[in-house]
Amino acid sequence: MRVLIADDEALLREGLARLLRDAGFEVAGLCGDAVSVLHMVDARRPDVTIIDIRMPPNRRDDGLVAAQEIRRSHPEVGVLLLSHHLDSRYAMRLLEEAPQHAGYLLKERVSDIAVLTDALRRIAEGECVIDPTIISRLVARKREEGPLDALSAREREVLALVAEGYSNGAISEKLFLSRKTVEAHVSHIFRNLDLRESPQHHRRVLAVLAFLRSGRHSPEPHA
Repeated sequence: MRVLIADDEALLREGLARLLRDAGFEVAGLCGDAVSVLHMVDARRPDVTIIDIRMPPNRRDDGLVAAQEIRRSHPEVGVLLLSHHLDSRYAMRLLEEAPQHAGYLLKERVSDIAVLTDALRRIAEGECVIDPTIISRLVARKREEGPLDALSAREREVLALVAEGYSNGAISEKLFLSRKTVEAHVSHIFRNLDLRESPQHHRRVLAVLAFLRSGRHSPEPHA
């Protein structure tokens, strides 16, 4: 898999590149600003691009804006957003427009190469991967009534794990449930969220988006 890394912190950029090369990935390029990453994606067409949210030139949400442009211009290229700070609104802004082939992780998470490589592979395959810290806080916060209220507590637990990028098999192991039981929960989630008409793979992504939307009207917790 070819991965492009865009981060203005040189040490992190080089460190990620070394970790990924050691794990068998091909590093398609390194850059340190949001303008360069757009040009580099155009020229090198990586499978997934890792992008820091806050990057030059403005050091606000330039990386997120670049990620949104990449998803529009090159829908086959996955995007993994990185951030020092927890804010589910960043994930929502990316996923509302292009929910597939996208992810959002805290930077502290990527020091675990197993977590990073698993996220990259899932994103390349068309899934979305959301940092578990966001998932746990969305589960805990108060929210307005919506479609998720039709789900049982167990089904919401399964949906939260789907949002973290777990497969049905991995969910069955984590919750000590049979694979058939997990599949039944996932099918019921799809029915209650009115996602019956979409292909199976895409429905998982849309279910994650519904989960994130369920917490959008509540105040965002501070990192």
